[in-house]
Order: sequence, then structure tokens, then C-alpha cells
Amino acid sequence: MSTPLQQNLLNMNLPVIQAYFEGLGEKAFRGRQVFKWIHQQGLYDFNEMTDISKELRSQLTQQACIRAPEIASQEISDDGTFKWLLRLADGNSIETVFIPENDRGTLCISSQAGCILNCTFCATARQGFNRNLEVHEIIGQLYVANRVLRGLANNNGDRIITNVVMMGMGEPLLNFDNVTQAMDIMQDDLGYGLSKRRVTLSTSGVIPMIDKLKETNPVSLAVSLHAPNDKLRDQLVPLNKKYPIKELMDACKRYVAGEPRRRVTMEYVMLKGINDNEKHVRQLIKILSGIPAKVNLIPFNSFDNSGFERSGMDAINNFRESLMQAGIITVTRKTRGDDINAACGQLAGSIVDRTRRSKAYTTEAVNQS
Repeated sequence: MSTPLQQNLLNMNLPVIQAYFEGLGEKAFRGRQVFKWIHQQGLYDFNEMTDISKELRSQLTQQACIRAPEIASQEISDDGTFKWLLRLADGNSIETVFIPENDRGTLCISSQAGCILNCTFCATARQGFNRNLEVHEIIGQLYVANRVLRGLANNNGDRIITNVVMMGMGEPLLNFDNVTQAMDIMQDDLGYGLSKRRVTLSTSGVIPMIDKLKETNPVSLAVSLHAPNDKLRDQLVPLNKKYPIKELMDACKRYVAGEPRRRVTMEYVMLKGINDNEKHVRQLIKILSGIPAKVNLIPFNSFDNSGFERSGMDAINNFRESLMQAGIITVTRKTRGDDINAACGQLAGSIVDRTRRSKAYTTEAVNQS
């Protein structure tokens, strides 16, 4: 059990933890040693860190801690997908998902308790918003998942989590500083050693922060597009009213400028009768003209009182074929974990909603019943 005066070392990227140890009168390399113990070995007990002195271990036990979110529940889908409900110190809970595949293991990480945006087709948005997550709550999801998965596999060396996607609860670019510090730890060779191409950040289109991300930590970028024209996107992704499609596409061009092999992933949820007809695909081809992009078609994953239906497979296949014929790389995302509500758009967690948005949706559902 930690105390309020203890420093949580999970909050620190490598430069910060080195400075912390220098402040203790130690050499910076002690910070590097502890950093490796935490992130590469998954330790939280300083007494197990055998290459630092007993005196320093005792001092750290008194003055510091390694505190991650606690697992409140774990569910495993029939397809092998894991979902963890993680309890935060303030009583909020977030959800984290691990998707195993033959050639990779992808961890989907949350960046906010709830989501400050109000995308109409997303279960997280219906929960409202409480706050941004701290660095230790973001990187702590990777720390916890790594410990669990290695324990289940009796594995202390091989990498199980090969990719991280910032696609869980929340808009990561509205928690920019904490998210980028956590991504620094993910990419550090003394941390998790993930390359920039193996870390993907998904945004609804916060344009100033897209430009800032390019300058500070240019990981792979995914954009939650979901509509090919401003009128429809204003309804589905209300942030579009502030940052319309033309400006967003220009930001995407800037993000990959000078790097001919890079592409921006355009995420497009397939909603029956809403955004899935031939007119929409022609509009999408037009707005993506000249942009190094690939399109990820996402069959809509239902949740209570969503008001939407998934497009039929014929409509999805026709949409994909039209994009491919136009020379746009397009894939249909395989639905994973929907039997435990772990699929894209289904993450809800358990939060104290400061926006009162969840109450408004509940009242609306009652009035319509």
C-alpha cells in the first residue's frame, strides 16, 4: 500500500526517473536499472531488484512505489481476446483489451476515464467523461497486461504484446502530455522497445495536436473519419464542426509529408443506411485523393440503445471493392471480442460522469420506450 508522499515511478519516463535518482544523490544509471526492472521484468517490489544496494532498496520502499491500476475483472472471449476492467484510485474504472493473432499481439489502451467527445455511435461516449488519465494509469495498462499474459504463458522473456493502439476509451490528443510521455516509455529500449510503427494513436481529428504529435512523437496515425462529408460527420463526430474534413485531410498530409512509405489509417465504421451507399464511397474516394492513406472498414458493434445497425456484408464488401478499384488500400476489420463487449466502440468502463451525458441518454431511452 502506497502513501500520498511516495513517488509513483510508473509516472516517469527515462529522463525523469534518471533525474529523480540524481535527486536522491545516486548516479543516473540507477534510474536506468530500476526503469528496466519495472518495465522489462514487471517488478513492483524494490527488494527483488538485485543489482541495487540494500540501502537504496530500503530508501525506495519508504519514498517511492510502483502503482498501476488494479484488475477489477478479467474476461476472455471465445476468440481469445482479453478484456480487463481496471480500477483507478479515485473509483473510476477503465477498460483495456488484448487481441492475440498469429503474427502479433495488440493491446488497446485507454487515455481518458470516459470520453470528452460525443461520437454518437460509440458506447464510451454514452458514458460521458470524468477526467484525463495520468501517465501511470496509461502505461500501467501495458504494465499490467504484460504481467498477466507472461504469467499465463509462463513466459519471462519473449514479447507477447507486439503492438499498442491508443484506441480505447477517450480522445488521446486531448490528453496530449500524459499520452506522449506514456508512449515514450513504450518506445524506450529500456522500457518496452516498441518502434513508432508499432504504436498507433487514433484521433477524431484534433488538428493542432496532430501537428504537435508530428513534431514530438510521430507514431502511426489513425483518424476516426466515419463519414465522407461534413454534414454527416457533424452528426456522427461532432468535433467535425470545429475541425472540418478539408482541414483534417490537410493535417493528415502534413503528418506524413517527407516520408513516402508512411500512410494514415482512415477508420470508417459501417452503419446501415447511414454512411454505406455508393454515393458515400464516391465522396470518400474524392476526399482521400492525394493523401497517402489506407482505409479500415469497421463493421458496427452494437450496444444497448445505440440507435444504429451494422451494414450488411454485401454492402461492406461492395464498399471495399469500390475503394480498392480506386487504388485505395482497404481492409475490413475482423470483429474480435464482441461476445464480451470488447470490440471496437463497445468499451464503457465505469466512470463518474461529470458531463451528465450518460443521464441524458438514459432519459432519452426511457422517453422513447
